[in-house]
Amino acid sequence: MKNLLEKAVKAVLEAGEIIRENSRKPRQIRHKGRIDLVTETDLAVEGFLKAELSEILPNSTFLAEESSGNAPLSAQTWIIDPVDGTTNFAHGLPFVATSVALWENGQVVLGIVNLPLLGEIFTAIRGEGAFMNGNPIHVSECENLEDSLIATGFPYAIEEHVDFIGAALRRVLLATQGVRRPGAAALDLAYLACGRYDGYYESSLKPWDMAAGWLLVEEAGGRISRYDGGGFDLFAPDILAAGPGLHEKLSVLLKSAADSI
Repeated sequence: MKNLLEKAVKAVLEAGEIIRENSRKPRQIRHKGRIDLVTETDLAVEGFLKAELSEILPNSTFLAEESSGNAPLSAQTWIIDPVDGTTNFAHGLPFVATSVALWENGQVVLGIVNLPLLGEIFTAIRGEGAFMNGNPIHVSECENLEDSLIATGFPYAIEEHVDFIGAALRRVLLATQGVRRPGAAALDLAYLACGRYDGYYESSLKPWDMAAGWLLVEEAGGRISRYDGGGFDLFAPDILAAGPGLHEKLSVLLKSAADSI
């Protein structure tokens, strides 16, 4: 698995160069939805990664945002978000991630989150810890809401979730030091894994948004669940991630917000 990770990291870093180069050029943007964008960079990075990862694991399949978003999981499936934070990229913001995970026999076994415009890459192999630029990382040990910094995100179908978003933000803002919303779930999970955030929650993510970050957080000592603390999977409608000392307290806030609407 370490050899596989090395090869996959090489491909992801090369894909990052496509993002870096294209970040200096005019963007060609089209809309998948009212506020859901795709650029030529998304398509180029995804195509490159699929070609490279097919060479690494010839019998693998793909679940990828732009070209195979409805594909089923197989014994070995690469789960890819080529440019998480496309809206950021389109507006020249650097909060952009490439997320690559390997699903094998019912679980994520390898995860990579690359932040090409920020110069950081996060990696994990199941059972072997999580790393940033090759150095071990761990989730925050924060146990008090009033000492915590929390991250969240807003779904593209904002109209369907706006009542909960408002109710949750009110509770979290009043209970914590603050809330951040960079606009890239893979980056949020990587930041949680290395202790920059103390907690993170979001609704309506897709598997490619969170597969690699899920493994990063767990390998860094964190806990991931549904808002109500229940079991999590790739197709869960919501995600709550935090260190062990804060997870239940955040869950209480989010359950209260859900019950209020």
